[in-house]
Amino acid sequence: MNTSVAPEPFDGVVVIDAVATPTVVAREQDLPMTPEAMSGFYDATFRSIFPALDAQGIQPVGPAFGLHTRMPSETVDIEAGVPVDRVPQELPDELVASELPAGKVVATTYIGGYDGLGEAWGAFMQAVVESGHTPTFPLWEVYVTEPSPEGDPAAMRTDLFTRVED
Repeated sequence: MNTSVAPEPFDGVVVIDAVATPTVVAREQDLPMTPEAMSGFYDATFRSIFPALDAQGIQPVGPAFGLHTRMPSETVDIEAGVPVDRVPQELPDELVASELPAGKVVATTYIGGYDGLGEAWGAFMQAVVESGHTPTFPLWEVYVTEPSPEGDPAAMRTDLFTRVED
């Protein structure tokens, strides 16, 4: 399964045999976990990704995501980007080709505003362990509902994923 998009929300904690999905991303290490730093990083990333893809005729094949390579604390190591139909030949300096990983993945769906994601992640990781799996990195969230000023934050869908060792 491609973990960049699922047509329906996941019902509880679901195990997936994921296939690798090419992506275009911006990376940042030790990004402060403040609303200003995070929104600034995401905004700058998405302002540069879409024109770069358009210039090469490359299409996004799923919604935007954020991928973490270590447990977020006061800072985070993060990739933000979109899955694509093929790997680009050239990218601006701030963007790189990457991929959402293949392998055994556990997923769930969170419905609500971004301010509840921390709590959703805690509950998800606890459920992963309680279901007998050992979470590992990376972990990522797919922003299925595109945020908009008119949108209802309580209705936003974000799918959460983590690789598992077993």
